Amino acid sequence: MAKKTTKAAGSEGSGIDVADLKPAQAKAELARLAEAIAYHDRLYHQDDAPEISDAEYDALRQRNEAIERRFPDLVRPDSPSLRVGAAPASGFAKVTHRRAMLSLENGFTDEDVYDFFGRIRRFLKLGGSEKVGIVAEPKIDGVSASLTYEDGSYALGATRGDGTVGEDITRNIATIEDVPEKLKDRRPPALLEIRGEAYMTRADFLKMNEARKKQDEPLFANPRNAAAGSLRQLDAKITAQRPLRFFAYSEGASNGTLDDCRTHWEFLARLKAWGFAVNPLAKRCSSPEEALAYHAELAARRAGLPYDIDGVVYKVDRRDWQARLGMVSRAPRWALAHKFPAERAETVLEKITIQVGRTGTLTPVANLKPINVGGVTVARATLHNEDEIERKDIREGDSVIVQRAGDVIPQVVEVVLAKRPKGSRAFKFPETCPVCGSHAIREPGEAARRCTGGLICAAQAVERLKHFVSRGAFDIEGFGARHVQAFYEDQLVRNPADIFRLHRKKAEIEEREGWGEQSVAKLLEAIETRRTIPLDRFIYALGIRQVGEATAKLLARNYGSLKALRKAMKDAQDEGNEAFHELDNIEGIGPSMAADIVGFFGEAHNLGVLDELANELDVADVKAPSASGSKVAGKTVVFTGTLETMTRDEAKSRAEALGAKVAGSVSKKTDYLIVGADAGSKARKAAELGVATLSEREWLDLIGG
Repeated sequence: MAKKTTKAAGSEGSGIDVADLKPAQAKAELARLAEAIAYHDRLYHQDDAPEISDAEYDALRQRNEAIERRFPDLVRPDSPSLRVGAAPASGFAKVTHRRAMLSLENGFTDEDVYDFFGRIRRFLKLGGSEKVGIVAEPKIDGVSASLTYEDGSYALGATRGDGTVGEDITRNIATIEDVPEKLKDRRPPALLEIRGEAYMTRADFLKMNEARKKQDEPLFANPRNAAAGSLRQLDAKITAQRPLRFFAYSEGASNGTLDDCRTHWEFLARLKAWGFAVNPLAKRCSSPEEALAYHAELAARRAGLPYDIDGVVYKVDRRDWQARLGMVSRAPRWALAHKFPAERAETVLEKITIQVGRTGTLTPVANLKPINVGGVTVARATLHNEDEIERKDIREGDSVIVQRAGDVIPQVVEVVLAKRPKGSRAFKFPETCPVCGSHAIREPGEAARRCTGGLICAAQAVERLKHFVSRGAFDIEGFGARHVQAFYEDQLVRNPADIFRLHRKKAEIEEREGWGEQSVAKLLEAIETRRTIPLDRFIYALGIRQVGEATAKLLARNYGSLKALRKAMKDAQDEGNEAFHELDNIEGIGPSMAADIVGFFGEAHNLGVLDELANELDVADVKAPSASGSKVAGKTVVFTGTLETMTRDEAKSRAEALGAKVAGSVSKKTDYLIVGADAGSKARKAAELGVATLSEREWLDLIGG
């Protein structure tokens, strides 16, 4: 559906680059942006009816801030950079999921699907004649939610959130007719958690928008946005008036309730028997060819379906295999989301700009003449790095093909050389940082060029602060990227510890445009709730190069406390020290990553930040893993040789699930070496160090099979 066009949302005058604006033009542009941003704030925060994407909104904000930096004397009293919008989730309590709500690995090509089946075979060590049965289901373009039933009665509804913590939307979910109030079961389970997708059919969406149009109310952009806005209403009566539907499709926590369901197909039948709506288009497939045929069939039927879908989800049918496959990082190994082909469009690349990230990486961005790609207006696309620009010979002024697939950042696929303007010049990648002017160097073997300015570079300092408060890190509600930017520029926050000292500047913040006593109180309360934080989230928040959420959890599990981690990293400054070997030995951490981690803890300014944070925070130690009485919880194990009953990956996954730490090589801290066929140097070293050695059979007996 075409987006509504308004004067406030228009782009008149926005085509002039900030560097080329004259004062009079800048003044007019700031007035236009203030009006447009206020308009979209109103739609998003108050009406739950956004007309533009987050990327488009961010582009408006970024342009406003860029103009203000160049013309500080033209900053308006009602500037968006001085205003804080109402937090959309301020009225929702937090809910910690009993079992994490995982995301899915994405696939886009036939090869990705064959690889998926191949990985399952290799992981489970299946013979060539054994089929991998899967259940294929349409991937609904809606909003994920989790429903909890206690003794058969609906008790709690929650959003996905960050996968670990969501928002309590119990009353809102209860208004959906597809959600049973009680399970149809004479002996209902004591605890049952069901996941699914809330959505809106196209017909209901169009009918609702038509009614809103007659009432002169703002229209929703698409069914997914309408569903999301409806679910997150603070007044459940409003949600009840919206035509929401719900498909159930997976299990959360269940206390063994579903142990008798041997397959996912049987599980779906059980859901229907309990009273849930299950997608009738789900189908069993026994080969990648069958799965691909189903995908092609759905792609052909896509436009005629009553609801929006953006692909197909494949799930391994056997639930015992699902348990063995487990998960990797934040996605299950036993499922794949096969997206529909990327949608493309042609537009003009007007200018290439350079962004500086929190680790100093210079990333080129294509600023495009806005174009609609798959229902979303795209004005910016990634160009990845300077090699990519050179390889594709991308120049300013070129007509280019832009591609967008699902939630993937839009990218420039190719240049339409036949339309290249005469006199165009190859783009010269800068050798100095566009923000602080420091040298931008490219290390041998690396694709990225990085600013050497470190924390003296405002871009890096701000981006690190934004990362620090982001969802996977401290997740401070009401203190998003735009607020971090404004507080940094006004020197209210210059390093992470300053965030926890903002209560000393309460009066000063209350005097800022857009802030008041109540909004400041909410912000300070949100900050106070984060003074205690788990070690893994703290490590991730530090923004160490190459350390994502999964690696942060690895470090937290292996070192247990911030004190132990800091001591180990101090000792590891000498790469010949046992501490460096121990870090490098952690399964999943290689030499390059280990060097970046050690390098972070070797910088004096980083240690200063850690010392300041230590005075403000309580970083919770990792509790010793119990893993339901496992005999190997907390033990360090190493596998070597060829295993007979399972693959090495499955063995490692199983050990970690039982609370063990899996290392890549034998050391004094190794508790068990599990030896398969053709074991080599690790077995000899274990004997030298006196490390207990177990055969595969002995290991299985120890962990219970």
